[in-house]
Amino acid sequence: MSRIGAFKNLINIMMTEINDPYIDIRPYNDEEIPAAIDRLVGDNEFINAILQYRLNTSPIWLKRVASPLVKAYLKIKWAQLNSVEAIQLEVKKYLDKTLESTSDGVTFEGLDKLDPNQSYLFVSNHRDIAMDPALVNYGLFLHGHKTVRIAIGDNLLKKPCATELMKLNKSFIVKRSAKGPREMMKALGTLSAYIKHSLDSGHSIWIAQREGRAKDGNDFTEPAILKMFHVEGRKQKILFADYVKQLKIVPVSISYENDPCDLAKANELEAKASDGNYEKSEFEDIESIVQGIIGPKGRINVAFGNVIEQDFDSPEALASELDRQIHRNYKLFPINQFAAGDESVAQEVKDKMAEKLSSLPKAARPYLIASYANPVGKQKAI
Repeated sequence: MSRIGAFKNLINIMMTEINDPYIDIRPYNDEEIPAAIDRLVGDNEFINAILQYRLNTSPIWLKRVASPLVKAYLKIKWAQLNSVEAIQLEVKKYLDKTLESTSDGVTFEGLDKLDPNQSYLFVSNHRDIAMDPALVNYGLFLHGHKTVRIAIGDNLLKKPCATELMKLNKSFIVKRSAKGPREMMKALGTLSAYIKHSLDSGHSIWIAQREGRAKDGNDFTEPAILKMFHVEGRKQKILFADYVKQLKIVPVSISYENDPCDLAKANELEAKASDGNYEKSEFEDIESIVQGIIGPKGRINVAFGNVIEQDFDSPEALASELDRQIHRNYKLFPINQFAAGDESVAQEVKDKMAEKLSSLPKAARPYLIASYANPVGKQKAI
């Protein structure tokens, strides 16, 4: 490339960053969706993943024959998906079917306290990578609210098709992989500004209260996430307490009667305790996403707390209030009570726990019991 061509490219990049400062992290807009879908359908890894899931035990030759057929089917099926709203409706249809086959029903609490015309920053406990934000969106949609933009770590976007899927579904990227103080501060500044920009433009946000799932059942808010919210506030010279009230933060408690990934979580916690560390396999997070979606969940409850309007002068104080509401609103099921020592539950609950424990090595069993018992202790401690 000539020097003139390189200079023009540099100018184009600079102009894009000026006109669209969040292009690296934001979800797709309406006009970008058709091209993104074309890229996704043309991605062989994406098609192979579908075939691996649908035709897992079939011979390789059948998968090769099926590949162009799947591409043609998806092109036809997704031809009408040309807007963010159309994508959300398609996701809702998929959730309807998924929850019908993998749960015993979902209940929602607290949505009557929220204004459908107001944007909120929803901060929830984190038990499942994909289902947590999906359930928040599901409840909002069913009750006449706009769906949220979803924060997702770039550690989950190791494949181009994963990035396409997430950005199609209103997800924005949290750059956890940023290296060095300068790059990290830039990433935090952009993320904080994007969250405030979204809220100011009428788009609600979902973000987990912590980095990574609460595999031990202990839901607590990391103050570092709340500090990140205020990066944009500091830039505007607004005090933490005043800025937080502008964000309209709503704590959300998500409770699963059965965690589809509980055995894997218990094994991981035991490995960390005995070996000092745990090395994930390359696509372990993707496997957790799939298992969380297709695995049995029992009953599910999503409780929306009160908008935080009090003065909190520090991230630590705000984190305590988030935790208080999340623990108070957490729906306890009989399996939680049994794990915490209540023997008065039905025999089928005891049998279910015994079945789970029998599938684990002896050393991992206390971690599974604790994951169901800890929410009981947290609620009693309020």
